Amino acid sequence: MGSKRKKIAIIGGDGIGPSVTHEAKLLLEIYRDKAGLPLDLWELDLGADRYLRDGVTFPKEIQIAVQRECAAVLLGALGDPRVPGLEHARDILFGMRFGYDLYANVRPVKALSDRLVPLKGRGAKDVDMVVFRENTEGVYVGMGGQFKRGTPDEVAINEDLNTRKGVERIVRAAFEFAKRTGRKRVCMADKSNAMRHAHELWLRVFDEVRREYPEIESRHLYVDALCLLVIQDPTQFEVLVMNNLFGDIVTDLGAALQGGLGMAASANVHASDPTRVAMFEPVHGSAPPLAGKDIANPFAALLTVGMMLTHLGWPDEEKRIERAVAAAIEEKACTVDVGGTLGTRAAAAWVRERIAKEL
Repeated sequence: MGSKRKKIAIIGGDGIGPSVTHEAKLLLEIYRDKAGLPLDLWELDLGADRYLRDGVTFPKEIQIAVQRECAAVLLGALGDPRVPGLEHARDILFGMRFGYDLYANVRPVKALSDRLVPLKGRGAKDVDMVVFRENTEGVYVGMGGQFKRGTPDEVAINEDLNTRKGVERIVRAAFEFAKRTGRKRVCMADKSNAMRHAHELWLRVFDEVRREYPEIESRHLYVDALCLLVIQDPTQFEVLVMNNLFGDIVTDLGAALQGGLGMAASANVHASDPTRVAMFEPVHGSAPPLAGKDIANPFAALLTVGMMLTHLGWPDEEKRIERAVAAAIEEKACTVDVGGTLGTRAAAAWVRERIAKEL
């Protein structure tokens, strides 16, 4: 085990965020106290409650301290109906994604139980792909505007921003990941038949980069065709790479193959420099109607801790967490959405106890 201390900032956020993040933090504490991993946990009071209390979203000094001192950030979820404009969520989430230049949003689509795969005649072994979603460009940069708002002649424009640098580095990250993990196939999805200018850039860059990786089978698909094929036969996909919007949509589709959003983990990384702070969050949102009811699935948050531990240099622990979650699903020691009867706290505790016994 590396002895250098690794500081992890923890932001529970909104809705179900604080409760699932609390369970994830308890798992990190087991790794710190029982396995002796050199982790320092730093809880930050950020989110809708804080914003409504004193107007604070993501203070500059906190943003800088996290960047300088932390190896990773664990984020619960952001979004609260009391803040309809989502000002706090945008400042925190984009403050990290854009502010730390975390251009690769890495989302594994991996089923841990045959029971959770909704496709006829398919099982967990058939669903194992990783999506690389560009995280700092595309239509999510917020460029655009509204003209004659609220009138019958209203015009609304959102710009899709793509740069050569941005496209090249996410495509390269996907190929490098495939090479490093022994995966043989990379597929890039775009809509270059309809979005001729922006996505022709993707097509051209993909074509150039893939020549540097002749050992990896590469393929281009329009994103609508990809959605069809992922459902027809998920086994043909290993690594997928696409823009911000399509990555967002395709990973929710993928989550359905894993047993729902309560099973989907993600990482936000600066792929070419692993020493930079990285941010880890479950794919699911804040689900305000479920908040405080002890019914939200904590497994996405626990699996996200696994991704974090791999990033920090302990990949065996991600496998251990996956095995424990798979066992919980098998024994139905899980929440209702994945076929169990336990609450958030009890399901997470079951997984942690199993891991603690092994450590």
